[in-house]
Amino acid sequence: MVVSYQSSSKFANFQFHPSPPLDHFRQKPAGFFLCTSVRPMILQVKEDRCKLSRCIIRSDISASCSASASYPLSESQAISKFRGICFYAVTSFVAIFLFVLMVVAHPFVLLFDKYRRKAQHLIAKVWALLTISPFLKIEFEGLHNLPAKDAPAVYVSNHQSFLDIYTLLTLGKSFKFISKTSIFLFPIIGWAMYFLGTIPLKRLDSRSQLDCLKRCMDLVKKGASVFFFPEGTRSKDGKLGTFKKGAFSVAVKTGVPVIPVTLIGTGKIMPAGMEGRLNPGGIKVVIHPPIEGKDPDFLCSEARKKIADVLIREGYET
Repeated sequence: MVVSYQSSSKFANFQFHPSPPLDHFRQKPAGFFLCTSVRPMILQVKEDRCKLSRCIIRSDISASCSASASYPLSESQAISKFRGICFYAVTSFVAIFLFVLMVVAHPFVLLFDKYRRKAQHLIAKVWALLTISPFLKIEFEGLHNLPAKDAPAVYVSNHQSFLDIYTLLTLGKSFKFISKTSIFLFPIIGWAMYFLGTIPLKRLDSRSQLDCLKRCMDLVKKGASVFFFPEGTRSKDGKLGTFKKGAFSVAVKTGVPVIPVTLIGTGKIMPAGMEGRLNPGGIKVVIHPPIEGKDPDFLCSEARKKIADVLIREGYET
């Protein structure tokens, strides 16, 4: 039963109405009662979400406006980018003049020193020193472990950065790097690599890999040294990757020692994939004692262990 109350200035009446039959409720849609009961709850949830989002936005704005949250980070990035621009400006300017010397000297190099090409490597050393010296300091350890000037060897090293090549050129040793064929197309730099006798390689081409190893063995037998990055590519997280055995097979088949080299700091100064930046820092080069043997697996594990031990000592993960 439903009671309704009507009020006026003169009288008040109570009216009684019989309750509606059950069929009245059965005729309503299935969602009628759900909508009428849940809708206030939905509105309340929406209101709470709006309050929460306004709170989060205010906290984000206040955090982003604080000097310690954003300003120093953007400032350091800007400085690193500016240093990177200066670095490439210097290396390009120096390369233009030294490249002319390489062109002039190349006919004489082919006549008198076709395989080692010491004159070209001396020019490359000057180029690397003039490029790096204004920005970075390099510390060397174990220089006495380097072989005699004309003694061939197989050098191996960890690979962290584009700076690795510059750093290794400062050693002044006449070793031949292995590089992707696409790098040879770069003006000045690629042409200079050709004059240095850098060995081209197509990474995904097995035939190119075999030709590369054969050429390395031929150069070593004729008195030149070769330099490998056994990881095959630059490390993106700073960790030491798995070593491939190609370099150690060359050493075994030619009977020359393996010289492990550990590079420290290049990956932090110019990380892989961020070649446009030059962060502040120092570089350390550790030359390990030569390793000799007749088993490529043994040489591979020993060389990696020596490099990994130094990286761990310097706080790197391997």
